[in-house]
Amino acid sequence: MVELPVAAVDRIIRKSGAKRVSEGAAAALADVLEERAIAIASEAAKLAEHAGRRTVRDVDIRLAAKRI
Repeated sequence: MVELPVAAVDRIIRKSGAKRVSEGAAAALADVLEERAIAIASEAAKLAEHAGRRTVRDVDIRLAAKRI
């Protein structure tokens, strides 16, 4: 189940230049984004743990996004 709102994903697609967006396209992108977000968050949690922290910080997210 997708936790990202389809309307927000629709706006992202429109900001990229699309004039019209089907609901299926927005839902598909939401699925892909959620999968990537889970992978990045998991990597960021590992980085925070390696640094001896229990709190995931913005630097962990940015580094994890580069690594994945």
